[in-house]
Amino acid sequence: MRIFSPLYDKAMQWARHPHAPWYLGGLSFAESSFFPIPPDVMLAPMALGRPERAWRYALVATLGSAVGGLFGYLIGHWAFDAVEPLLHEAGYWARYLEVRAWFDEWGFWAVFLAGFSPIPYKLFTITAGVVSMALVPFFLASVISRGARFFLVAGLMAWGGAPMERALRRYIDRVGWLLVGLVILVWLLNRG
Repeated sequence: MRIFSPLYDKAMQWARHPHAPWYLGGLSFAESSFFPIPPDVMLAPMALGRPERAWRYALVATLGSAVGGLFGYLIGHWAFDAVEPLLHEAGYWARYLEVRAWFDEWGFWAVFLAGFSPIPYKLFTITAGVVSMALVPFFLASVISRGARFFLVAGLMAWGGAPMERALRRYIDRVGWLLVGLVILVWLLNRG
């Protein structure tokens, strides 16, 4: 069943849209402070579809994410009482407590590692504000780690370029169903 190839085609069409960099910047900003979808899902097809602009797209994602991280910091610093119930409702509370413990022990390095990892970065930006982490080290950790992540993604996509895009298009349905199967398997294993 070919479900993923039309989605892939649509994603590549959106990635080539003239306003796509603005959307990427907005998504990067939002993901660092309150939105659950990481910018990589937009950055990768954009860099794959326009490899000559991959570095520019990585810079847009980095700057949007760093500024969004400052917004997350402000949320934690000034509005945590309003955000706390949302963390409970979204199932992030246990993660938040874990992140808070990391801050107590690691500070700058917690932000740095989180910025590069798939851990929801917004938990770290908000927590940095809650614990009133020094702003300059927080911002530097954000820029360096998020930049490393986004430039790596963009670089890999640009390196693969048109041949990778063709190969991915050819196998996207198989890859998609494989991922669905893996998600179901992980869910079943964690359920029991």
